[in-house]
Amino acid sequence: MDTILLVTNSDEVKNSLQDKVVLLRDTDKLISVNYENYGEVFEEFNPYIVILDENIDREKTIDVLKHLNIKKSVSNTTVILLMKNKDDDFLLRAYDEGADEYMLIDYSPAEVLIRIVNCIRKVQLKTKLLRCETAMEFCGVTEQKSAFYTSKAAEDMINVELSKNNYNGACYVIISVDDDAKKIYSYEKMRMVIKSYLRTTDVVVAYTPSKFGFLLKTDVSGAVTVFKRIKDSLPEEWNLKAGLVAIGGMKFNEINKKALSALNEAGLNDDRYSIYSDKQKENTENWLVEEAQDSKVYKFYKKAFDKKIENIISPIFYRVQRAYEDKVGDAKIEQFTDEKQSVFRIIQGKKESRLTMLYPGYSKLVIYISHSGLDSPENREVTISLKEITQAKISEIVECFVSEYIGIYRHNMEV
Repeated sequence: MDTILLVTNSDEVKNSLQDKVVLLRDTDKLISVNYENYGEVFEEFNPYIVILDENIDREKTIDVLKHLNIKKSVSNTTVILLMKNKDDDFLLRAYDEGADEYMLIDYSPAEVLIRIVNCIRKVQLKTKLLRCETAMEFCGVTEQKSAFYTSKAAEDMINVELSKNNYNGACYVIISVDDDAKKIYSYEKMRMVIKSYLRTTDVVVAYTPSKFGFLLKTDVSGAVTVFKRIKDSLPEEWNLKAGLVAIGGMKFNEINKKALSALNEAGLNDDRYSIYSDKQKENTENWLVEEAQDSKVYKFYKKAFDKKIENIISPIFYRVQRAYEDKVGDAKIEQFTDEKQSVFRIIQGKKESRLTMLYPGYSKLVIYISHSGLDSPENREVTISLKEITQAKISEIVECFVSEYIGIYRHNMEV
């Protein structure tokens, strides 16, 4: 049975509305209940429409709306606010608290029917949407709680959206929480803030619990505004960063690479956000093409290595520096990367520990580790292939280097 629940403390309103409500099916039923008992009746019948008569005490009306708004998150109920006289300010407040529609008591039966039919259509759409969301969760396309796209399904699903030409002139944004903030990070809070500032036409990708992508129906300036609002609603300690890129007819794979490039740029320069520009273009070429031969081999490997520097080596150098710079006594940590080498070093007076990454060409990277002035047996040379240049591997090497220095440094202090 489909139930319409009328919440009112007025017999006059109850009698008037019962004469006007046209029940569309034999199984439809109109139930009247007062403000004091509406909760129990709601739980029993789970109505698909609630008509809430404006209480003399408007705060009671708002309290009921807030309660119903919570219930709507797990049901398909829509709420119609019934008013004696239209009050725009109160009506806007009611919409903010969960009202879906409104009507006046003196409306004709035809007008009442129109409002109810509109709400029935909304209920049907919500039901269909919930079924689709359940199917997408089952297939691994979206996350269970957030309904955000999973990183696995993002490329296919967003390319479908882009192929419809509904996102011309739009923008893609990737946001990420600083590594140092993950101890106090809350995924639930992030999810709620994202949902509050994005529209149904926007698409969200959950790369990780602390990194998200947004396909926004707005230009770059509008996307910056959205990012600032999200950032301002979150704890400052999270140190949220963003990389933005105008879509410009590209496929998701290229869009994603450029947004990640801009995000890395924001992290390295300690900016709130970075917008992809032509200056970054040379660092977003295709990844390694292993079947390249003859004179083209070096070119392809070099592009692959440049990509590794941009997305892995430089960000890790920056992260490790920030993580350890206050843990090495009175020493100083420096790091830089250019076309010839990537250097991470720790300096204390005349003593220097240096990790140098050199690219001699083709498929290998040579890493030289030296603790000069400390007479360390840990000085060594390491060779790894381009395929081994992963976040896990480079993080392990750099953090091991710093740990070695700390161990030697403490030993010297004891001596």
